Amino acid sequence: MSLKNLNAIKIPKLLKKKLSNNRISQLYNFFEKAFDLEDKFIVAVSGGPDSLALAFLTKVYSLKKKINCKFYIVDHKLREESTKEALLVKKNLNYLSIKSEILTWYGKKPTNNIQSLARKKRYHLLFSKCNKLKIKNLVVGHHIDDMYENFFIRMLRGSGLKGLVSLEKKTTVKKINIVRPLLEFEKKDLIFISKHVFDFYVKDPSNDDTKYLRIKIRKLISEFQQNGFDKKKFFLTLGNLKKSNHALSFYVQENKRLNLFYNKENKELILNQNFFNHPYEVIFRSFSDSIKLIGGKSNMVRGKKIDYILLKIRNNSFKQATLGGCIIKKLNQTVIISKES
Repeated sequence: MSLKNLNAIKIPKLLKKKLSNNRISQLYNFFEKAFDLEDKFIVAVSGGPDSLALAFLTKVYSLKKKINCKFYIVDHKLREESTKEALLVKKNLNYLSIKSEILTWYGKKPTNNIQSLARKKRYHLLFSKCNKLKIKNLVVGHHIDDMYENFFIRMLRGSGLKGLVSLEKKTTVKKINIVRPLLEFEKKDLIFISKHVFDFYVKDPSNDDTKYLRIKIRKLISEFQQNGFDKKKFFLTLGNLKKSNHALSFYVQENKRLNLFYNKENKELILNQNFFNHPYEVIFRSFSDSIKLIGGKSNMVRGKKIDYILLKIRNNSFKQATLGGCIIKKLNQTVIISKES
């Protein structure tokens, strides 16, 4: 963004000064093309270099595009210093004319599976704000290193193709669009933005604690790099896997469109015989989507349970089962899915 263009936009002087740095300007231009959002949005800020860089980039973007945006800091209260850190983050954002609000997680804290449960609570708080303000876009700071880590974590957990490439630029959860405009940004660039713009970011000690699987994976990737692991080539591999996943998703949608009927009167799905005449992954995803649609559960049903039912349907030994808040039963050559009362 040239200084001439900057002067034509009402951007606070301090923000404008930070943006005049050549490297920052180049990174912003790259961000603007990647973001490409024209509706109001909420930005999640943790205080780490990734989210602070995101706060700066989205603030400039919102001013340039004249889009309303809100910034929220989540205080999980999992550490004694978390509230102090949240207030410090808010102060640093405010110094650059980025107004923010702190969302606090009150109540009893978990002793096991802490990072996963904290992530769920964080999204719950942010989704609540989205719904209250009638904003459909939640912007988060996941970057390219998160994508690598997520791949290895999912691989260790036995995920299929969909799970391995689950970090997409945009996903929709509970009618909220989770937008990740930094997926092609490297950590070092985000740290540079954070240091240059704020001269500050929060260092979470849990990021060095190897009791967490993500941190173990992070250190493992670092060791891979020392032994010739090429992130750029791996990025191409992930891109190819995503293309394959998109192709599968197309056939899943076609299967549901052609072989699934919704009975409005009885509020049930009817799956005809052709629904099950496809490659297994297409059937599995179509069936899983059907259960989630009728059951209304936010969490996906475990794959093993779906595998078991599909195996029985294939062997003509299935009669009825309950799963994911649904009653699933076979009637002649069709399978009917209705909500469990």
